[in-house]
Amino acid sequence: MALTEQKWFVIVNPVADKGRGLDDYPLISRLLREAGIHAEPVFTEHKFHATELTVTAVKEGYRHIIVVGGVGTLHEVVNGLFIQQEVAPADVLLAMIAVGSGNNWVRAFGSSARYQDAVRDIVDGCSFLQDVGVVSYEEALYRQTRYFANVAGVGFDAFLLKRMTHLQKKNRFRPWRKFLCVLSNFFVYKSTGMKIWVDDVRIYNGLMFSIALGICKYNGDGVQQLPDAVADDGMLDISLVKPIHFWHVLFRLRYLYNGGIYRIGHVLHARGRKVRIESSPEVSLEVDGELLGETPLEFEVQPQAIRVVVSKAFYESRMAATETVPSEEPQPRDKKRKRTKQK
Repeated sequence: MALTEQKWFVIVNPVADKGRGLDDYPLISRLLREAGIHAEPVFTEHKFHATELTVTAVKEGYRHIIVVGGVGTLHEVVNGLFIQQEVAPADVLLAMIAVGSGNNWVRAFGSSARYQDAVRDIVDGCSFLQDVGVVSYEEALYRQTRYFANVAGVGFDAFLLKRMTHLQKKNRFRPWRKFLCVLSNFFVYKSTGMKIWVDDVRIYNGLMFSIALGICKYNGDGVQQLPDAVADDGMLDISLVKPIHFWHVLFRLRYLYNGGIYRIGHVLHARGRKVRIESSPEVSLEVDGELLGETPLEFEVQPQAIRVVVSKAFYESRMAATETVPSEEPQPRDKKRKRTKQK
């Protein structure tokens, strides 16, 4: 059965990107209807409601879910897929119509932030099994576990997100305020002593400014924090930022966006299936733009754990990259060399 003939459960975050989720849904609904996609929309009403809705939808028999919102809404839906007990998470097809401000997750799969393009991707029906990260962390003296589909941040990333969230709650979030927030907090935040293990091998013991680790390339406002990440390789990519002066970033700012982050001398790269982070004192954690708990942290990867809708171009490029190259015949030069010896 074609994907357009299936009934899609649509989870809409009405407050995504300052209310665009609600304002733009009539347009999105029209585009879905014109494309012949049968949609059953439900609007979230509170934090973690998308997780509850996902569990309910799967229990009621839905196997196709569209997320209308940002990466935070996607984060809740992914966790709902792992909480439900009806089917394996990968048995549910997940699509996203990005309404958030960053749209970092869809960008990793060649998808556009334009609603028309996102709907076209759903109609095309190209899907991809991506990895999912799992993090265990401390919160209120209890160990908690959370799944994530994009990127987790430890240290400065989480500290900055906390400050920006404070500005948003006070309705003071403007582009120039955002820049000042990043700049001022860069000088306020102090690097912390951390020990880091990757696949049970300690790779770092010293002061650390910030850590990004995860499945996909992009975080923040299109920053390629993990430019070498491959979303289905069964590995977590890790960027480790040692204590760094502001001018080292300022004169290399383009490297944050063009995939050259490891050309900044203070940024290290690692990759593994398991990561453990300890620090003194404790530092905060953010996952897919959601503030969670503190260190100690343990990360693992669930290989190819969810099935997601991707752009046709991304799908074709992945298929081309995985094609097996046939073995070549012996080189004529070798035969010539043999004939020469016979003479």
